[in-house]
Amino acid sequence: MATDPRRRPPPPPPPPQDEPDINAPNVQLPDQQDPSPQATSNGAHNINNDNNPNHDPSEPSSYKLKFCTVCASNNNRSMEAHLRLTTAPNPYPTISFGTGSLVRLPGPSISQPNVYNFNVTSYKNMYDELSSKDQRLYKANGILPMLERNKGVKWGPERWQDWRVGVPRVGLRHAGDANGGTNEQADFSLDKGHEGTEAGSVDIVITCEERCWDAVVDDLLSRGSPLNRPVHVFNIDIKDNHEDALVGGKAILELADALNEVARKERDVWVSGGGAPEGWDRGGGGARNGFDEMVPDILAQWQERWPQLPALWTLAWF
Repeated sequence: MATDPRRRPPPPPPPPQDEPDINAPNVQLPDQQDPSPQATSNGAHNINNDNNPNHDPSEPSSYKLKFCTVCASNNNRSMEAHLRLTTAPNPYPTISFGTGSLVRLPGPSISQPNVYNFNVTSYKNMYDELSSKDQRLYKANGILPMLERNKGVKWGPERWQDWRVGVPRVGLRHAGDANGGTNEQADFSLDKGHEGTEAGSVDIVITCEERCWDAVVDDLLSRGSPLNRPVHVFNIDIKDNHEDALVGGKAILELADALNEVARKERDVWVSGGGAPEGWDRGGGGARNGFDEMVPDILAQWQERWPQLPALWTLAWF
């Protein structure tokens, strides 16, 4: 009976996998999965496929967590991590901040740092000023190469405590007299990792120093959780020098990949069980319980591979 032609599926039969039907380029067999999910213009913002009525819930989603990296001056460690996360083979929506009262860069002596204001001074302005002061010195100590890198990532350093969570990050950023309201380089859309962060919130915050972690957690507590949105806050202790920042950036990317892989799977389970993808994205109700419970184990496994980078973690709220 297994060979009875009446038991066969109705014609026409599907084409063999090694001989695709070139006359129907947009047709996909029901039992085949598209190996590369549809991407937008730059491939960085593919997190809403589950909202598409034609999306098959059984197919893996292209969901991506949104990240925020933080150090003291938003120049070295947080910017190296920002660059790594946004230029990886699987780039992530990313923003970055500093927690200090002022941006401080090394000067000619330990008692003569170069000091700038957050939010109103661009990396280009810093580069031009230090280059005119002593190009040889600031090139030799790595400050000019660092600022050159930063210029390609975003406009200028931003302060965590001044971040208005939930306010859209679109159009020109407020940059005071340094911007004058007309400098197109201050546009949020030119930042690496901008696409996906337009709503002004993130899922994961990674600080690079314990005092920065303390500042972020204290600030979140003082805000009173107006959005009632969960956020995982990690600290990875990275020494503030160029060599350790490179190592730390690689480690942060590895942690991000591990977190995102679990988050994507848990979100797929939620959606396939009838849950709304928007509920998972907002962290509403118990949508993210499975992911939240797995985070400590993910961090523990990561810490075994990076024992030289002590880590902290807590679950907080925006």
